[in-house]
Amino acid sequence: MTRRSRETSQRQLRVGEELRHALADVFGRGIPRDPAIVGRSITVTEVRPSPDLRNATAYVLPLGGGDSRDLIEALRRCAPFLTAEVSRRMRLKFAPRLRFELDDAFDRVDRIETILRSPEVARDLGAAEGDRSLSGEDREPGAV
Repeated sequence: MTRRSRETSQRQLRVGEELRHALADVFGRGIPRDPAIVGRSITVTEVRPSPDLRNATAYVLPLGGGDSRDLIEALRRCAPFLTAEVSRRMRLKFAPRLRFELDDAFDRVDRIETILRSPEVARDLGAAEGDRSLSGEDREPGAV
């Protein structure tokens, strides 16, 4: 049985979750000394390792907002140091090279909710529910 290259293996998921916990521990302890990181709360929402587990993309979000562009640049500068710190906390054959990206999932969810609450969509959803209510048992006897 062949595996599609896009499927994420159980091992990738487990390693990604362990990496996420290790990074959260490093950030929680305030280990990085970069001025753009010190004193900021950073949420690590997800870590996606590559299939060979040599690279990993960490999706982060600054807690409480702020300038996320400076944070991402600081994390990219600290990536070799953070890779070394994470490798001390995990037992892997190779320490994955970390890459940091801003997590925009919350922005996408907010945009979708705004669209679903718009009057045009609400009107269309109301019309679709009206069509469903006239089907089957809801019809009057003798109606076609």
